[in-house]
Amino acid sequence: MTVTDPDTRADWVPEAVEAEDPDGTEDMPLSLRLSIADTLTLGNATCGFMAVYFTTTGILIPHLTGSDESGMARHSAATAVILMLMAAVFDLFDGLVARKLRSSPMGAELDNLSDLISFGLAPAYFVLVYGMVADDAHQRVSALAAIVVLLAVVLRLARFSCVTMKDGMFQGMPSPFGALTVVSIVLLELPFVPTLLAIVGVAWLMVSRVEYPKPRGVLAVAMLSWIVAAMGLLAAWAFDAPGGQLLLQTGCALQVVLGAVIPLFATARRVNTFRDNRREARAAQLP
Repeated sequence: MTVTDPDTRADWVPEAVEAEDPDGTEDMPLSLRLSIADTLTLGNATCGFMAVYFTTTGILIPHLTGSDESGMARHSAATAVILMLMAAVFDLFDGLVARKLRSSPMGAELDNLSDLISFGLAPAYFVLVYGMVADDAHQRVSALAAIVVLLAVVLRLARFSCVTMKDGMFQGMPSPFGALTVVSIVLLELPFVPTLLAIVGVAWLMVSRVEYPKPRGVLAVAMLSWIVAAMGLLAAWAFDAPGGQLLLQTGCALQVVLGAVIPLFATARRVNTFRDNRREARAAQLP
């Protein structure tokens, strides 16, 4: 029982109640209780923040101070991307756990905020730093591209909260997939203009109306397997293993190809569906 002191208007709990519930968890509002899925979501946010940290301390600061430790930059870049991949794993599992067990009332908000850090801020910052350290890059143009990526993720997440889609589908490229595609484009080390155009193209796909399947069942297993394989490729590249550079380039190229091919399949499917509907409508009008 909670009693209000008429003089101070402050709430106090009798000693007997405090002894029964010393932590006060029974009186805690449901909106403030974290579920297992929420804990995984916070792990997502933590990985995104640490990706920014390693991008700053291992790539940007050595560049600004004139350090020639390229190995450190490679290790830090690989670590930052691996952390984004881990954030994607947390994002995958928090949804699965929330469906199997339960989620708190603030679970959706936590998920959006965490995704904004890991798949909005972290990849946009990665692009920004790329524009500062690459030999053929233009810093101001890269900063503009980074802003485009960040705003695309913001709009993508805001629309996700407002628009109801049919079950099992996303509208626009999912932000984790988009973030990893953006980072893969940077790691391919293409000339500056193609890199910039590809990054802007991914940002456009994130805010487009192209439908993407949600990672469930076999697709979730395939996505998890791809993330684990990507971590292995990054580790091989970071430690300068034989063929590590080629393996990384192949993996990044495959990620970019997937990002380009999926919208084509989705568009072809919508066109076929539209044609089938028109054909059925014409058949229904015939006597």
